[in-house]
Amino acid sequence: MVKEEKELANRPDNTAYTQQRLPAWQPMLSAGIVIPGFVIIGLAFIGIGVALFVTSQSIQVLELDYTGVEQTSPCFKCSDPNVENCKCNLDFDLDKLFEGPLFFYYGLSNYFQNQRKYGVSKDDDQLTGDLDNFKTPSESCFPYRYDKNKPIVPCGSVANSMFNDTFKLFHIVQGKRKEVQFDGKGIAWWTDYNIKYRNPSVTPLKNAFNGTVKPLFWPRPAYELDTKDPANNGFINQDFLVWMRRAALPDFRKLYRRITDGDYAKGLPAGNYSLEIAYNYPVLSFDGRKKVVLSNVSWMGGKNEFLGIAYLVIGSLCIFMSLVMLIVYAKFKFPEED
Repeated sequence: MVKEEKELANRPDNTAYTQQRLPAWQPMLSAGIVIPGFVIIGLAFIGIGVALFVTSQSIQVLELDYTGVEQTSPCFKCSDPNVENCKCNLDFDLDKLFEGPLFFYYGLSNYFQNQRKYGVSKDDDQLTGDLDNFKTPSESCFPYRYDKNKPIVPCGSVANSMFNDTFKLFHIVQGKRKEVQFDGKGIAWWTDYNIKYRNPSVTPLKNAFNGTVKPLFWPRPAYELDTKDPANNGFINQDFLVWMRRAALPDFRKLYRRITDGDYAKGLPAGNYSLEIAYNYPVLSFDGRKKVVLSNVSWMGGKNEFLGIAYLVIGSLCIFMSLVMLIVYAKFKFPEED
């Protein structure tokens, strides 16, 4: 009796909801519904796939490798880690207008930003400007917590490895170099700039870093990352925010600048160009590669042929399966008479 009472107590209430007796639509799928449905879905996917693929083909992309592995590379001398403050120039030609607005990226290969220990090596409290924990780096920042018994700010492997190559683009007009102006505002995610990362509420910002040291591989402390725009410093520096949003794959590119203002707002005209590179970031120690990428975008974003091909394949499979089902249905629905 006691056992039966316990079982009754554990049973759900005898209601339509708990006993799954609520009204529900139970479609009766038939060949007349499924086959046309597959055809419609297939045609829709093929249409979208064609639009995506054609649009992707119209997007212009220019990639230039400047790792400097090959002796013929203009950056070969700079790839030597013993050479400091090295600069090199990549010259290239455009045979037609590179339509704007243009986006300028840097790319890295064989770089695993998604590695677990690397990814957790930062202090979120520190990066939100929390003064209570500002000078006591979290243990997760190991091995970049302290340097000479002083706290590293910002601490951790992610911040310490921030990309620090810089670029200038010049248009060669009648033998003279005309600089193409880069726009570095708003290249980071809005949520990173306005919510996730904050500077300490100390004025001037430099005072908040008293008693701390910069990351080991940084040329300047966080409050001097941008020497031209004081508002673009600290933990809300645009380049810093772009770097801190880690890439999911070992081969990636990150937005460096836009070309949206001045004489080149509509794009780069055909002609000769020279890219001046301040080569600072070492990659040969882990067999990495470095490149720069110039690209424009469309309504679907950047160049991505895979998405259009995927839609075309799925749409074609739907059409094929509808034909198979039609054949099977016709064969068994109308059997041949003897």
